[in-house]
Amino acid sequence: MHIRIDLKLPEVRVNRVIRSFIAADLLLWGGWGLVNPVFALFVVDRIAGATAATVGVAVAVYWLVRSLVQVPVAMFIDRHKGEKDDFFTLIAGLVLAGFAAMAFPLAVSVRGLIAVAFLQGVAFGLYIPAWSAMFSRHLDKEHYAFDWSLDNTTLGIASGIAAAAGGAAVSFFGFNAIFILAGVFSFASALLLVMVPNLIFPGGRDGACETPFIRDHTPAGTPH
Repeated sequence: MHIRIDLKLPEVRVNRVIRSFIAADLLLWGGWGLVNPVFALFVVDRIAGATAATVGVAVAVYWLVRSLVQVPVAMFIDRHKGEKDDFFTLIAGLVLAGFAAMAFPLAVSVRGLIAVAFLQGVAFGLYIPAWSAMFSRHLDKEHYAFDWSLDNTTLGIASGIAAAAGGAAVSFFGFNAIFILAGVFSFASALLLVMVPNLIFPGGRDGACETPFIRDHTPAGTPH
């Protein structure tokens, strides 16, 4: 007696808007993934008078500023109908993130370091709620969880590779190279989305998305 078990995986199609947002997310976090594992070494090695405590202060400034900026930005986005405000907030965050990355090598004092960490916090405080809002609205109806998981999985793999690459890159090219790359990746993320604005708000009087992928709003969330 033979028992045949036919396992067929369901075919999952991800719409173009979601693919574009995942690609933009990948570029941004992949670029900053080069920086994260060597940031402490950079601070102690390149900033005059810096210690391990300085690293902690810089990281704390980033997280505090990011956390405080996100809430009012999210409230602003929710109050305005349509997606133009979301989109421009998103692009502003990416551009600021690019400038922040390239500004780190220019910081020569603890105050300068803290100022750049503050700018980085503002940048990601703009990016996170705007990205999450737009990503949520365009989720594929039949597989919300898959879309979120695909983004998280992509970022996880990219971050792991970037961490190893960042450490190696510092050994061969120095700190400046990885910060420049992080900036370039941030700008590339913004450019990617700017090149496909018709996928985000193709028209309409209020700038709301009218793409056929998903018409109802889904619960907001964040993968980060």
